[in-house]
Formats: sequence, C-alpha cells, structure tokens
Amino acid sequence: MSPKYIYDDKQVKFRRSTRTFRSVVSRVLKYFLVSVALAAVYYAIFSLLFSTDTERRLRQENRMYSKVYPEMVRKDRMLSDVVAGLQMRDDEIYKAIFHTEAPNVERLSSVDFLAGGDTLRDADIVAITSDKLDMLEDCVGRVERNFREIVGRCSEEDFVMPPMKFPIKGFSYTQTGATTGAKINPFYKVKVEHHGLDMIAHTGTEVYSSGKGVVSAVKRSGRGRGNVVEITHDGGYVTRYAHLDDILVRRGSKVDEQTLIGHVGTSGMTIAPHLHYEVLKDGRTLDPVNYFFGEVDPYAYADILIMSVTTGQSMD
Repeated sequence: MSPKYIYDDKQVKFRRSTRTFRSVVSRVLKYFLVSVALAAVYYAIFSLLFSTDTERRLRQENRMYSKVYPEMVRKDRMLSDVVAGLQMRDDEIYKAIFHTEAPNVERLSSVDFLAGGDTLRDADIVAITSDKLDMLEDCVGRVERNFREIVGRCSEEDFVMPPMKFPIKGFSYTQTGATTGAKINPFYKVKVEHHGLDMIAHTGTEVYSSGKGVVSAVKRSGRGRGNVVEITHDGGYVTRYAHLDDILVRRGSKVDEQTLIGHVGTSGMTIAPHLHYEVLKDGRTLDPVNYFFGEVDPYAYADILIMSVTTGQSMD
C-alpha cells in the first residue's frame, strides 16, 4: 500500500501522514458504533416485518387465552358457589340427622403467611405459627365435642336412624339427576318445585326399599308420577318411589333394605327411564342426597352432590 500524504499549510508543502494510536482507536470505535447502530435498525425493521415461529405461537396462545379466560372466570365462580352449597348441605346433614353442628376444620397446612418472603421477622413467623396451633387445638376440640354429641344422640333410646340406603344398588354419580328445589320442567320449560331426586337407570333396574318400614301407599297410574310406592319408616320418615315399571309389594307389608319393591320404568309423565326418589320427615320434604353419605366414600359423595346441585332440569 502506498504511503498517504497530507498538505501542510504552515510549510506550504505535502508531507507523509503519521497515524497515532489514539486516532486508530477512535476510528475503530466509530466504525464499531456505526455498525451496532445499523444492526439495531436492521433488526428493528426485520422484527416489524417478519415474525419468528415462537412469536407467532405466542400470539396465537395469547389470543386463545383471551377467549378462554372469561369462561374460566365463570367456571371458577360456579365452583365457588358449588363449594359454598356443599358446606351448607354438610351443615344441614348434621343438623337434620345428628342435631349438631358440622365440624369446620380450616386448611391447617397452609403456608400463605410465608408469601411475605424476607419481610417477615422471625417473631412474626413464631406468632403466626402459634395462632395456627391455637386454631388447630380449637378445631380438634370442636370435632371431639361434635362426635361426642353424635355418639350421645345415637345412644339415646328415642333415636331412630333414617333410611340411608341407595334404592338402586350400585348407584354412582353419573346416574345423578336433579335434586330438590326449583328445576326446569322438561314438558313446560318453566321452573317448578322438584320434590325429589332423579336417579337415572335403565328400564327394569331393580328398586329396593332404602330402609326398614311399612308400605303405606301403593298407586298405579299412567299420569303424573305414574306407579308410586310410599314407605313409612320409624322416626317420622317417609320415602316415595315414583315412575316404577311395576310394583311388587302390597300396602301394609313390612319391608327392609333387601326388599325388592319394583323396577325402574317410565310410567306417568317422564322423558326417560329413571326413579324419582323422595324423602320426607314429619311431612317436610328433604333432600335425598343428604341421606346417602353413609353409602359411598367422601369423594364419590361429593361428586353426587355436585351433580345434583348443577343439574337444572328435572326428568319429570
């Protein structure tokens, strides 16, 4: 490479240019900064005009989440209402059967108080833990008192265990229909009071008495609830079995949990085969689901409760 010359105004002649280390570094730094700036501009333009596969996937997921989120919020509220309803039903079971309050044990294993991280002092953690232990002791005491009251109530001479067997053997939560309350009538499409539990089963499924008692009424009809059997139990309890295909007992006959009283059918006004099952005490309509908790484990019972609560249309 040929040497470079520069014009010297003072000496009025050309002289060979000399490069210093500082000038070289300065020029290299300028080129580097310009290159970085141009690269940033090119990347910005590229990102605006083109999208990577990851970016396109993330945008699609965001659009999907924006559509799904409102439904998730609605379901969360519905589940909260169902849980609250289950708690109320649990209280009703204990009050109706055992005449005592239901045990109310909170989540004692919660570590939510640690969410504060390093902002909590050791003294605060000790105080919160002490409060948790006090609550645990109080809950244990309440549970023990409740069980003592239950055992005492069951030991009384006048105590009568209500009918608590499934009228359909092998019944599961998938067979659970609408329970008591205001439900949409399948024929009139308006809400009417439903006085029993719809237990879905095939025509011809065997129907048994849910407890010991005496057959107090037998009705054969092609209207309304169709073929109906009514059984009176001790303690003022009455159970009714409607829409039967046939009736195998007579009025005045004694029955127990092993007595076959008929078969599931479609007699009367119904849209599908099922057993309409009612429980009454002293003439007051009760929710039959509250009397099944001794037949299944807690998880299956919770499923039956949820199904009966969320089903808004009856089958008759």
